[in-house]
Amino acid sequence: MSADVSALLVGFARTLRHAGVAAGPDRVQTMLRAVDALGDITPGRLYWAGRQTLCAEPDDLAIYDAAFAAYFGGHRPAGDRFGPAAPAPPSIAAPYTSGPPGEASDTDEEPLLLGLSASTVEILRQRDFALLTPRERDEVRRLLALLGPEPATRRSRRRRPARGGEVDPARTLRAALRHAGEPTRLARRRRDERPRRLVLLVDVSGSMSPYADALLRFAHAAVRRRPTRTEVFTLGTRLTRITRALRHRDPDAALHAASVAIPDWHGGTRLADALKAFLDRWGQRGTARGSIVVVFSDGWERGSPDALAAQTHRLSRLAYRLIWVNPHRGKAGFAPLAGGMAAALPHLDDFVAGHTVDALDELVRVIAK
Repeated sequence: MSADVSALLVGFARTLRHAGVAAGPDRVQTMLRAVDALGDITPGRLYWAGRQTLCAEPDDLAIYDAAFAAYFGGHRPAGDRFGPAAPAPPSIAAPYTSGPPGEASDTDEEPLLLGLSASTVEILRQRDFALLTPRERDEVRRLLALLGPEPATRRSRRRRPARGGEVDPARTLRAALRHAGEPTRLARRRRDERPRRLVLLVDVSGSMSPYADALLRFAHAAVRRRPTRTEVFTLGTRLTRITRALRHRDPDAALHAASVAIPDWHGGTRLADALKAFLDRWGQRGTARGSIVVVFSDGWERGSPDALAAQTHRLSRLAYRLIWVNPHRGKAGFAPLAGGMAAALPHLDDFVAGHTVDALDELVRVIAK
């Protein structure tokens, strides 16, 4: 199997892990061996090889089908697991040989063609959201639905039974009473690990309109992953909480409900006032304390940059980690010249891009670290 095909399949397994399927390294190795043993690679055979090796339980099957369709740009192949597959969608064909890359085959047979549209998907993962065509936007929306960030954990005050750790006096004593007061073994306990709260603040002003749809779909995926540990607000001329609207299972229905709830969509920007409203009403009372807070904004501020700096500093002292996502961060020649962005920058823990699927995938890793 060529290195390009292996990297393609490993990327697909990584997408499955982000979607919630426990596709660990051992299962990935099994999938690679299965695909290599199939020889002639078709979408149908690839589908069944991955399904038989990467899915561990029935609940994984629906996620696998959605991930396969999103990653390879098609639908579930028809036919039985070893029979002829349905025609694949138009794609960029790549030569496939059994030897290492760059080596000629020992036989005179022509190299096989891997007829998958993965190359197109990889290009879409690096395309700016503002430059997508309507058809490309539909494919990107499928990819965004698979990006569910998993926040970093914190040590809880509660303890639970464990094989190692500190001695649990109460459980040790209860066990001894069941054996006539003779302690048979020492019960152990350890501090529990719980995910931190994730707070997403999405700028929906006019300057962020090319990216608002994609960022809100990312927020929807985050809410679907952790409904009780994720809060989403929009920033514009005012602060709006849209967590309840984004709890709809269907992304389109969730965004429609959110658009109805947002009164200042594509309006002006008063980031300092919106952040102050969030801190006064929600953040100071516990929502931001110890949380991972992510601000999605280009930093354009109609008010005073000093006021935005003061509110950002205040937010950074409450949050466990403050991340700012600027869609222009990953573009060539970018510099934080906007007054609001320059004022907020010294108070941030991370400053990342958010203009492509790959950039948001990197944000997922930043949130989890």
